Amino acid sequence: MTGELCPCKIGLRGRVLDFLIQSAHQLEVPPIVKYSALALFADRFYPSISSRQGSNTGHWLLQPLRESNLQLFVLTSIWISSKMHESHPLSVKVLKSLGDKIIKEQHFTSRDFLEAEVVLMQVLDFEIGTSNIAFIFVEELLIQLKGVARVGEHLSFEACMDIMDILYEKEDMSVLYSSPRSLAACILASFLKFSRFY
Repeated sequence: MTGELCPCKIGLRGRVLDFLIQSAHQLEVPPIVKYSALALFADRFYPSISSRQGSNTGHWLLQPLRESNLQLFVLTSIWISSKMHESHPLSVKVLKSLGDKIIKEQHFTSRDFLEAEVVLMQVLDFEIGTSNIAFIFVEELLIQLKGVARVGEHLSFEACMDIMDILYEKEDMSVLYSSPRSLAACILASFLKFSRFY
């Protein structure tokens, strides 16, 4: 999804997730990097810090929690994800350059990116595995469907990713699915329902 959303129609979470999707697009990272970053940030980091809101977190990046700080954590999530999935991961220099262009409220240094990585890892209890994310299950289900049904030949992986982006941006919808496997199945079912091949 490359279209921009009107900030007045979405809340903080939606704006930050749109920022993640747009940043991943601008950085031209592979889909696995984008969706791993979404899983790290949207499924784990953001809910954890939102539930701690008001408590003393002890780090200036989390207290007070500003949109610009969340944008820094978004870029950090993409950075961590690229380290896990790419042989040549993104550099802090590339991320800082993008941050300087698109984060309007605050200027972050390279050291801030390094601090954000440590804070994010601490919030996630240093558990960053991404084998249990919806993107992986969509890929697997798509391969299985192509192997057993003619309709699988007509499924668009890109369309499924667009649906996944929409689900991440719509807070009320993404909260409904606690299992990445069931979310992946729903994404494929949604595509089939609204395609002419169903």
